[in-house]
Amino acid sequence: MEKKWQNWSGSVQFTPSEVEKPVDEEQVRQVIRRAKGEGKKVRVVGAGHSSVPLVVSDNIFMSLEKLKGIVKHSRSTNQVDMLPGTDIKEAGELLIQKNLSMHNTGDVDLQLIGGAFATGTHGSGIKLQNLSGMIVGCRLVDGNGEIHEIDQSDLPKLNAAKVSLGALGVITQFTLQAEPAEKFVRQEFWARVDDCMENLDNLIGSNRMFDFYWYPRNDLVKLRLCNPTGDKVERPAYGVPAKEEEGWLYEILPQERDLKFEEMEYLLPFEAGPACFREIRKRIIDKHRHYVGWRVLYRTIAADDVYLSPSFSRDSVSMSILQNVDLEYQSYFDDLEPIFRAHGGRPHWGKKHSLTAEEIRDMYPKWDDFMKLRRQLDPDNIFLNDYLTRILDV
Repeated sequence: MEKKWQNWSGSVQFTPSEVEKPVDEEQVRQVIRRAKGEGKKVRVVGAGHSSVPLVVSDNIFMSLEKLKGIVKHSRSTNQVDMLPGTDIKEAGELLIQKNLSMHNTGDVDLQLIGGAFATGTHGSGIKLQNLSGMIVGCRLVDGNGEIHEIDQSDLPKLNAAKVSLGALGVITQFTLQAEPAEKFVRQEFWARVDDCMENLDNLIGSNRMFDFYWYPRNDLVKLRLCNPTGDKVERPAYGVPAKEEEGWLYEILPQERDLKFEEMEYLLPFEAGPACFREIRKRIIDKHRHYVGWRVLYRTIAADDVYLSPSFSRDSVSMSILQNVDLEYQSYFDDLEPIFRAHGGRPHWGKKHSLTAEEIRDMYPKWDDFMKLRRQLDPDNIFLNDYLTRILDV
């Protein structure tokens, strides 16, 4: 019997009946064909950083941890073929050896790139798309065990596959558009909330990457600026310097995480961000500050045309609320979620939310196109579990 599996925070736990760890694409195909023949389901796991049961499987649980590394790279185009089991830190290390870099990373770097892309993981920067924006092609094994080579000549299929929740098939290789590596400086400043909000547009517009943490207990914010070392950056006169660090992006963007937490995150239309934050801040001060000490994170993401990307067709503000895993979080999340929704928010696919397909489908103009392709690639619903069935309404 296989041992119990749990996600990073411990909120998702189950014992799969079978675990497969293929070492190449052919073994992935064999597993899928066997599952089809035996009428079983297949769910693919990454690093387990998601807060929702995307990977829960009573049948075949597939880890791509052995599919890692760079397959090839083009010096002329800076495109890199990379395997999905590579984690974000490893990806940064491998790319820097070729004087290349990802355009951004999230706040943690333990995710495998396959899972990070599939759930729309992002960093911050109003001109920077989520991490799936790097994908210019991929190899996907469908529910019949057939291989699809997808590139920019078939944009509808590519834009469905970039953020797919693992519902279209198993992606065995990505072609990524990397960028020439450059050194960055990351600066942090303490500031008053009012000063931050009064200068928010300038902070967002004048920095390559900007976000801020708001701390409920002391009602202060920490401004976080990240820019190429050669850029002239105006330090906020109202900010008290807290930290400065220089290095490659993959070295200085992700943060160490000793304490584990549960998280809810919504992505809002860019223009709705400030009003939503003010309402969230007031609600936390009025009702939750006595037992919630975790910060609220405010980031920006550029619009894209990826069918299930929470930033589809709109520049976005993402707002994250967190709570220690050892403390009660559900009532806190339940109370704030309607505020996010009232401001036009779309839930992050890898974070806690309460929505079902009935509520989600109208948020995505290309929903029906994604679902049509899903039926074509997975006619027997091999890649679905109970959770995906609920949020996709299959």
